[in-house]
Amino acid sequence: MSYTINKPKTETNNIRKAVYAGSFYPANKEKLVETIKNLINKTKQNPPNLPTNKKLKALIFPHAGYIYSGLTAAYSASLLKKESFDEVILMGPDHKIGFKNCSISSADAYQTPLGQIPLNKDKIKSLTDNSEIFQYIKASDTTEHSLEVILPFLITALKKFKLIPIVMGNGNILEYAPALNRIADKNSLIVASADLSHYLDYDQAVKKDKKTIKNILDLNSEQLIKGQNNTCGIIPILTLIEIAKKNNWTPVFLHYSNSGDTAGNKDQVVGYGAIAFYENAEEKSEQNKKKLLLKLARETIESQLEKTVDKPDKNLEAELKKHPPFNKIAGTFVTLHINNRLRGCIGNIVSDIPIIEGVKSNAINAAFKDTRFAPLTKKELDITNIEISLLTEPKPLIYKDENDLISKLKHNKYGVILRKGIKSATFLPQVWDQLPEPKNFLSHLCAKAGLPPNAWIKDKPDIFIYKAEHFEE
Repeated sequence: MSYTINKPKTETNNIRKAVYAGSFYPANKEKLVETIKNLINKTKQNPPNLPTNKKLKALIFPHAGYIYSGLTAAYSASLLKKESFDEVILMGPDHKIGFKNCSISSADAYQTPLGQIPLNKDKIKSLTDNSEIFQYIKASDTTEHSLEVILPFLITALKKFKLIPIVMGNGNILEYAPALNRIADKNSLIVASADLSHYLDYDQAVKKDKKTIKNILDLNSEQLIKGQNNTCGIIPILTLIEIAKKNNWTPVFLHYSNSGDTAGNKDQVVGYGAIAFYENAEEKSEQNKKKLLLKLARETIESQLEKTVDKPDKNLEAELKKHPPFNKIAGTFVTLHINNRLRGCIGNIVSDIPIIEGVKSNAINAAFKDTRFAPLTKKELDITNIEISLLTEPKPLIYKDENDLISKLKHNKYGVILRKGIKSATFLPQVWDQLPEPKNFLSHLCAKAGLPPNAWIKDKPDIFIYKAEHFEE
């Protein structure tokens, strides 16, 4: 099926109507309020075991008709009564059109029987500007139900918030997640709209959905992809899992049911799950500081592209300088990726400047001075993922022979510097993920240094090792 990418409308009072009111959920305001109230009250009969003193960050909601999935959806909604969020980033799957990447509404607000929900136009613009990943597709916006059916629950619980509605088609989840993680802040709730298995018999569905829920709780994307069995909303779920892993959020099971439990027969059922994601309070402060350092790197690159004097934000630098570890002198690397492909990597193994200044300098170097690549463009920056590595001081590795060297490297995965005469090169610890065999790792490192691949055997070069703490957007 063909579809059209449209330019966003600019007129005022551009409201996306409630298309499915009266079918998936009641159109009458009073009846809808009563329906949701009754569903949320039922959750009190079997309350989930929730963590204490931890901030709710994300939820999985089912999106079927309320007679089928309403109770499970109410379990997610019930957690919002005690929470406060300024905005909701709502991700749902494409059922109707068939398109690549993501569709975001250009409306000013979404209409519901319970009132209008304004869109966060500024953040939507930041996603869609110069982006091929986030576009406005009118046919999707006006016909998709996976977002709309969640909204009455959200407006009932949160009352007032701004919405960022995203319908996800096929595409690269590793591009979706960093972009959404960048715009999310402490007052953002992320919601994935998803149903589970489709049209299995009751017993098969329960068995299949139990595995799916376990994989979500384990943040196991690989197994989730292998065994998803037509899970409706797999892309939003996988995107949420990537965001959760970046931020070290903990998933908590809330409720499971299927249509055979509610309003359908047991021959062919659809499964529904409610899962919450909580911030780990003990790591919140450190994660936030790392996020600020990544923001500093991005704004530094933006300042060069846009020739602005207001970036990086001086308040941002002042906040980072309050964190003593970032003021110490240490080696730093900044690495850029686009579509999981290297787009620039420059750093210093040792340094004579603080980490904050090193990150700024190497962000510019990685973006514009890595001779393997053309200078980064503004359009590319929008789809670039930034990684920062903070290095410990290198120490010499004493080894007897090639077997001893392999043995000492094999189980530790250090960053490695190889030096012979005036020739040297380094691989960060992350490179072990691409070159897990020590022999292959060392051969590639020799080649990078301009030495024969077997120089690590024949020439017994000097080896230095270091550790690196790395984090990315």
